[in-house]
Amino acid sequence: MFGLVDVNSMYASCEKIFDPLARRTGVIVLSNNDGCVVAMCKLAKAKLGNVKFQPFFKISKQVEASGVTVRSSNYELYADLSASIMDILSRYSPEQHIYSIDESFLRFQTQPKESWWHLGKEIRRVIWQEVRLPVCVGMGPTATLAKAANHYAKKNRNTGGVSVVDKQNIMTVLQEMTVEDVWGIGGRLGKKLRFMAIDNAWTLSQQPAKIMRQQFSVNIERTVRELQGESCLTWDEVRSPKQQIFSTRAFGEKVTDYASLEQSLVMHGEKVAKKARKQGSLIKMMVAFAHSSPFSDGQIYRRNIHHGFFDATADSRDLAIAASDAAKQIYRPGVLFHKSGVGAIELVDNTMYQRDMFAAQGRDPRVMAALDTINQRFGPDSLSVAAKGIQGKWQMRREMKSPNYTSSWSDMVRIHCSNITTK
Repeated sequence: MFGLVDVNSMYASCEKIFDPLARRTGVIVLSNNDGCVVAMCKLAKAKLGNVKFQPFFKISKQVEASGVTVRSSNYELYADLSASIMDILSRYSPEQHIYSIDESFLRFQTQPKESWWHLGKEIRRVIWQEVRLPVCVGMGPTATLAKAANHYAKKNRNTGGVSVVDKQNIMTVLQEMTVEDVWGIGGRLGKKLRFMAIDNAWTLSQQPAKIMRQQFSVNIERTVRELQGESCLTWDEVRSPKQQIFSTRAFGEKVTDYASLEQSLVMHGEKVAKKARKQGSLIKMMVAFAHSSPFSDGQIYRRNIHHGFFDATADSRDLAIAASDAAKQIYRPGVLFHKSGVGAIELVDNTMYQRDMFAAQGRDPRVMAALDTINQRFGPDSLSVAAKGIQGKWQMRREMKSPNYTSSWSDMVRIHCSNITTK
């Protein structure tokens, strides 16, 4: 049996834990540089309607009139609370696959003491009791059906946040799920399936798997078999390594000087290297880029610089050097730079890569392993490449960010007891 645990409106729910005002007024969370709405709780949605992904400057007056609390993205807080949830889930099964910051799969090899539904309720209760975050739990004989059960639990309040797919209710669960919402389908493929009169998950599950493979791909065949109750996906297939890795961000304010542009590119290069190490990849080809705002008056300036590594690497220092060299070629005086980024566009598997025996001795991987360990223990950027600076103009604008309640001593919640008397 598979289980999928998913936090409801993760970012908005995290903001409400330590802020009683946000619980009363509702809360929306903004994207990088306070650009667009990326999360909102039910109360905020009731007051504002569904304004998710709307630019904040367009709805700021409406939000102010409604009294809804606005928060910038606090990634440090979200990551710390996510880690707490994942630790709790690891108690219930040794086979755990963390799918994203707010989702985790579990695989159970033995029957629970009572029922799968009771186990789901217990998981939900413990997470609320220890972390104060609301979750939905979906369970099914395959990972895809567990995902469908989770979707059903979110859409139907009478489930109490827990849904278990079995032979008795599988038709009901899948009929309420549009074909686009099926895991691995999406919008483009959903249009083709609707043209074939396949408009929901149940209809898709009734198709012959081999014919779907002939008409589409082996991935669709696996999806159909999973919907039919046949487990086909392994953890590696649930989340395979990315073929490309990018780190991009708009500047907090327009950048005109070379130093700020260089620091931002080095910062992005460091992030890309870290992501590559995390998934066990090495980088053969890197691209660095920057451009002016597409909404500004005048001609848009855009420049991309490619850099190939003779010996594939995931060392932050190598990418920092390449990013710094790229900045020299990208920078142009007088340009108001709006956004920059770095991408690893050619990756190789670290375990399969054969180095050139005549090449000079490469970087010692233990240095980056030590750096990652230190940052994991003491917090992000506790140790980093100096070339990216400390507080540059390129830093993300987060003017409405909540405190880091769980990861900073100075931001911890304080309870003043001076007026309390004891007998």
